[in-house]
Amino acid sequence: MIEIGYEEDHVHFLVQSVPSMNVSEITRVLKSITARELFEKHPEIKSKLWGGNFWTSGYYANTVSQYANEEVIKKYVESQGENKKYAQVFKGQPTLF
Repeated sequence: MIEIGYEEDHVHFLVQSVPSMNVSEITRVLKSITARELFEKHPEIKSKLWGGNFWTSGYYANTVSQYANEEVIKKYVESQGENKKYAQVFKGQPTLF
């Protein structure tokens, strides 16, 4: 884990991994470990969740590349929860987050 950012209804993780580990496996492991730790430290959470699951089944992943370098993504993740719009260019198109 390089950086973690959060909003009211979602979390952003900036993760560095080895090329032999695929994104779906990284996501599965992250969700499993974080849910287990949260339920262990705060068992009351599970009773408030519909179906008892902490995470939804979906996720979004992107890789660091020419148009989304590590420093830009790290700044975006750091800015989560600050109610700021962060502009960045991906594939030459301006995007507001």
